[in-house]
Amino acid sequence: MPLPIFSSRLQCSSSSSSFPRPKRRIDPSLTLIPGLSNDVARLILSFVPYPHISRLKSTCKSWYAFLSSKTLISLRHSRRDNTDGENNNNLSHLLCIFPQDPSISPPFLFDPVTLSWKPLPLLPCNPHVYGLCNFVAVAIGPCVYVLGGSAFDTRSYPLDVPLPTSTVFRYSFVKSIWERLSPMLSPRGSFACAAVTGLSNNRIIVAGGGSRHTLFGAAGSRMSSVEMYDVEKDEWREMDELPRFRAGCVGFLVGNEKEKEKEREFWVMGGYGRSRTVSGILPVDEYYRDAAVMDLSGEKWRLVGDMWGEEERPKLGKIVAVDCGIKPVFFMLDKDRILRYEIGSNRWRRESSVPKKALYDEPVGFVALNGELHVMILLDGYNLMDTRGGTRQHRNAGSLMIHIYDPKKKTWRSVVTKPPFNHQLDLRTTVMCTIRL
Repeated sequence: MPLPIFSSRLQCSSSSSSFPRPKRRIDPSLTLIPGLSNDVARLILSFVPYPHISRLKSTCKSWYAFLSSKTLISLRHSRRDNTDGENNNNLSHLLCIFPQDPSISPPFLFDPVTLSWKPLPLLPCNPHVYGLCNFVAVAIGPCVYVLGGSAFDTRSYPLDVPLPTSTVFRYSFVKSIWERLSPMLSPRGSFACAAVTGLSNNRIIVAGGGSRHTLFGAAGSRMSSVEMYDVEKDEWREMDELPRFRAGCVGFLVGNEKEKEKEREFWVMGGYGRSRTVSGILPVDEYYRDAAVMDLSGEKWRLVGDMWGEEERPKLGKIVAVDCGIKPVFFMLDKDRILRYEIGSNRWRRESSVPKKALYDEPVGFVALNGELHVMILLDGYNLMDTRGGTRQHRNAGSLMIHIYDPKKKTWRSVVTKPPFNHQLDLRTTVMCTIRL
């Protein structure tokens, strides 16, 4: 009696069960949106805010295939390149937050429009290095670069002395992986950094820095070396040094992507150099009130005089640059005041005041997104658990209040969001950078 057909299929499947099954392939030609061509559907889906993309992948197989592909990021950036004038408005302007050492605490993407958060993978871990801080994060295209910093190394002696690092990592949102790049020529942390884009090739400039760690208030080395990284060649080269040692400084590029090389400048503001001692015991930094400017065409430095008087403030506050088309406008957060920098008079002028200021000793975040200033104040959070024996308080991440200032309309508005961290966010040591995706 012949066996039924289904039994032969069962026999074949059981015999092949010992071999690994091939990974199921998703046909990219499946219809994304019924009734529309895939070209139109891809264009529609590319307008979805980036933090929501991961939530939409589970809609169907075709959406998962497209939203996980390189085509999505390429399509979003191609819309930007093909649009004149307001080209950046096609992309989501997001904030990348590194709350702690990125090898032990994952960074997050934050969308200030939708107030949504998206975790990113951990930085590749080095078992000998821990406590990374004072590194710099900068974005170029769909990639975030993490450069340098200060950390402890178990292979060094003494163990409690932090050392600067020269490592460079890049996270690609197209590949969704971290990549190790060529290290800097000189290890450094707390340095000035800026991305140079829009020319024949993308580059990154780093200047100054030292070995200071957040655990030690007034220790560490200072340096004046300057380097430039070629993204395409993955190579570093030395440039003219700063006029003097400078660490704890910030860097900005003046000039938009359409300007020629000779019309663009790299500004290094603030920072500290030499230190003095109080009563011969306590070391105190001497903060700079000036800036150093490099002309990218001739790669020569010039000094800009003091930007404020000695009686105004001891050091430079947190600085951001807002892109206003031709040249960026610099804003500084000085306690509860917003100051605007006037290049002609080389002075900081009062622009506005934060509606609800934090205590002067509380850390405050300051970033520029979508042409607006964002002042971030952390509200203390507690989980109250009432019990018969009393009330117990457990500290959590709290809430983040964001005051948003529009320099064009000169108006304020405020939003509150709940960070997804399982620990209290310290805005004094948190590293942040903006990226368009």
